[in-house]
Amino acid sequence: MKLINLIEDGPGDPRCAHEHGLCFYLETSRHRYLLDFGASDAVIRNAAALGVDLSGVDIGILSHGHYDHSGGILPFLEINRKAVIYMQKPAAEGHYHQIGDWMKNIGIDPVIPGHPQVCAIEGNLVIDSEAEVYTNIMGDRLKAEGGRSLLRRDGDRYVPDSFRHEQCAAIHAQEAEILFSGCAHTGIVNILEEYRRLYRRDPDLVISGFHLNRKDGYTEADYGLFRAIAEELKNYKSRFYTGHCTGREAFDTMKPILGDALAAIRCGAEIEI
Repeated sequence: MKLINLIEDGPGDPRCAHEHGLCFYLETSRHRYLLDFGASDAVIRNAAALGVDLSGVDIGILSHGHYDHSGGILPFLEINRKAVIYMQKPAAEGHYHQIGDWMKNIGIDPVIPGHPQVCAIEGNLVIDSEAEVYTNIMGDRLKAEGGRSLLRRDGDRYVPDSFRHEQCAAIHAQEAEILFSGCAHTGIVNILEEYRRLYRRDPDLVISGFHLNRKDGYTEADYGLFRAIAEELKNYKSRFYTGHCTGREAFDTMKPILGDALAAIRCGAEIEI
């Protein structure tokens, strides 16, 4: 099994370009996956630099409908004619980030949903005995405030995003049980509780941003949230790799609580299984 980061916000392997986005390559005995696609064609260049053959990928999973996870899809499909990319149907809706009075479009390229290799689904799906996706996270515990500025277009109105376009990948490989959640907008604790409900076990490995980063500074309540999430994650027999939207302050607060169970994602790095 191989699990290699192809795109992450911060630098890592000097051969790789980094950008605000996320993408992982996963190779098991049965499948070759892309888990998210980064924000641009940098995923193609980084894969080539690392010796990863993207033409062999047969399953792609888009965690949610934002540009920083989907921008590499069309460049990828130019070099791969066999992969099926699974996304939730609402990922094609208009998605926006409210910055003051400005509504920044953060949605996916409108060409993507109509591509013949893209499969738009609604709800949970068993792809095969190794791969599943699940969505509709109903829990409401320990969620970050940052999600309040993320909206979707409903006719001529902007309404709070319910994140019904967000899905998580559960990979039941022979070597390890892996949970991938791009940004965990619905809350990593809620996502893990749903994983336990569905599969009656803990994942061995969790790959996810925690969506705790803030550009307008942090309050004591924020740091309390970081500590509370870390205390909850201690109850899982999992190793957590996080980055992208987690934020340095959140990571540094959680690390002393979780110790070796928490590690940072590095651009271009291979994760040992």
